[in-house]
Amino acid sequence: MTAAGLAGLATALPTGTAAAVPGRCGDHAWCDPALSPDQRAAMVLRELTLDEKISLLGGDDLAGAAGFGHTGTGHGVDRLGIPPVYYGDGPVGSRQGSGTSMPSGASLAASFDPELAKTYGATVANEVRCKGNDVVFGPTVDVLRIPTSGRAFEGFGEDPLLSARIGVGWAAGAHSEGVMVCVKHFAAYTQEGQLGVVGSRMLYNAVLDERTLREIYLPPFEAAVREAGVGAVMGSYNRVGGQYACEHQWLLNDLLKHEWGFTGYTIADYAAMHSTGNSLANGMDFEPWPALVYSPAAIRATLASGQAATSDVDEHVRRILRTMFSHGIFDRAEYPDDDSQIDKAAHLETAGHVAEQGMTLLRNDGLLPLDPSALRGKTIAVIGEAADEFVQGGGSSSTTPYSYISPLQGIAQRGAEAGITVVHEPGKTPAAAAEAARNADVVVVIASDMMSEFLDKPNLDLDSGIAQFPPPALGNPLANQDAIIDAALEANANTVVVLETGGPVRTPWRYRTRALLEAWYPGANAGTAIARVLFGDVDPGGRLPLTFPDSDDDTPTAGDAARYPGEGLDVHFTEGVFVGYRHYDAQEIEPAFPFGHGLSYTSFAYSDLRISGDRVSVVVTNTGSRAGHAVPQLYLGLPSPREDVPQPPQQLKGFAKLTLEPGRAASVEFTLTDRALAYWDELTRDWSVAPGEYRVHVGESSRDVRLRGAFTVDAPRRAR
Repeated sequence: MTAAGLAGLATALPTGTAAAVPGRCGDHAWCDPALSPDQRAAMVLRELTLDEKISLLGGDDLAGAAGFGHTGTGHGVDRLGIPPVYYGDGPVGSRQGSGTSMPSGASLAASFDPELAKTYGATVANEVRCKGNDVVFGPTVDVLRIPTSGRAFEGFGEDPLLSARIGVGWAAGAHSEGVMVCVKHFAAYTQEGQLGVVGSRMLYNAVLDERTLREIYLPPFEAAVREAGVGAVMGSYNRVGGQYACEHQWLLNDLLKHEWGFTGYTIADYAAMHSTGNSLANGMDFEPWPALVYSPAAIRATLASGQAATSDVDEHVRRILRTMFSHGIFDRAEYPDDDSQIDKAAHLETAGHVAEQGMTLLRNDGLLPLDPSALRGKTIAVIGEAADEFVQGGGSSSTTPYSYISPLQGIAQRGAEAGITVVHEPGKTPAAAAEAARNADVVVVIASDMMSEFLDKPNLDLDSGIAQFPPPALGNPLANQDAIIDAALEANANTVVVLETGGPVRTPWRYRTRALLEAWYPGANAGTAIARVLFGDVDPGGRLPLTFPDSDDDTPTAGDAARYPGEGLDVHFTEGVFVGYRHYDAQEIEPAFPFGHGLSYTSFAYSDLRISGDRVSVVVTNTGSRAGHAVPQLYLGLPSPREDVPQPPQQLKGFAKLTLEPGRAASVEFTLTDRALAYWDELTRDWSVAPGEYRVHVGESSRDVRLRGAFTVDAPRRAR
């Protein structure tokens, strides 16, 4: 809206004094909640001085700095009843002070359960709110391009649909707690870089076509805006097509605000802004502390130079105010910074449940679940330094847990209940690991990697991240874990390997272990969850949200420095839409473990595939002897409309999470919208449905297809 339009709207609004309402607004006319957020924002806007408007665009002094329960603060204006806005991290739990450390984003994504994501988001938001915050910086919905990305643990994997569905659930849960969501990082933010320089997130330019951007990297953000109604979107550090994301006219204004109809406001990542004029003119609404680019002096100088107009400032302020009104920030009391309100026991239980549902059984040769009665009076050796340490990802999503139950503690407690002796061997050497394994009836090796914001791992080896960026929490950096696993396997065939990793790792010993469980970064209740899965108290609920490659050489960007880490400052996304499993399928590469893979302690049969109009249905039956979780997955193979629009062999278009008792069956129906059938046509710059045969695959993973079918679209059409 133009400045003239805003002025016209303002003159048409009521000017009387509203009745006082609970909250921080006072008795100003705009404090009347019967008025629309747009009306209220326009009324406030006309009363603000230019200095006050500028102050609302950034936290430029110590009042805006992180402290107490906040990551940052947006200024208020007391005389007009505008309250400050408090911001808190983060994606996997409240980072301010202590909090409940939730399982990683990858763990949540592995659950394939958007309803569980609601519970997760509500839990995080409740703690962020109890630290006095209005806004949570999360979730992270960046689609994984680089398997070694330092923030792989934080997001929801390599598929845009899965990332979108988990992200929407997360946001809905946070909103249910009265906390506004700031989804991040917009857009094409896929790497941290090596040693902070080569391919650095602060500098790299994502060179990619619009189809790749639209089909792979934007869908989670579009869903967060259009479905979840998030109040804020965080701009990323990198450049896209030569422009920094935080001053990108097309991304921020044309696409986000106009095409998608985003009515909230944009927030720059910390120190991600570069030009005051470009940011003001091109759609960046708010800069967190230290707000050097949006300092009062910088903004006034920019306005004086003519690089931006006061109407730009008005538009940014209007968006911030409107969003504050629509999310109730004016109309309620300030949230107290009082974590005594948090039900810590309940949240610890929730963290354990999420971990169980994300725990992914990659291999099982009949060793799991462990039988407590058969092991009574026997010995379990738990090997590995990580077994008794808190393992998590680093950076702005790291947390300090109120309490923590380690894998060793959880297994020892469960063993004590069953009369099983549990011993721990840190496994500092392969010889020590082998000795402990020989003297045990069952061996559980706990192995971990290290991932962190700021730095990508150099390769997929277990130890690679730890060797270059050792986490202080672990004391002595873990090392030689593959050798330790090999030694344990050589000494005792009854060995389970439990991985606590942020993303995929190489598993060269996998065919020699009788059981392999991916626990991800399992959060504060790690030990309880791992023990419950190992002993069969619960069925492992997870499926891989990302591919585990057999080798670094198999990954989509392998062997091409232009793709990663980049040439000069440019990172060329020449793999296009062939990211993750799309790449492995197209190149006919056999991964160690494919996307969507995960075993249950029971078995499932798939039958009665029906395709009718926009509906695909299938019946899933538990054919085993115990209850378990099934995750039926629907993939489509789309026809290629032209030679210059290659299509992956298949793309995930639907999934469901079922819990079935033995012998029970459930019918699952998937709805295929036009958008599910569509590709982005760069000739028409629109979503289009191509004519031809659409191949239907339903199964337990991207490689375990149980049922096949097809349907035909007779004529091309614009996606409705």
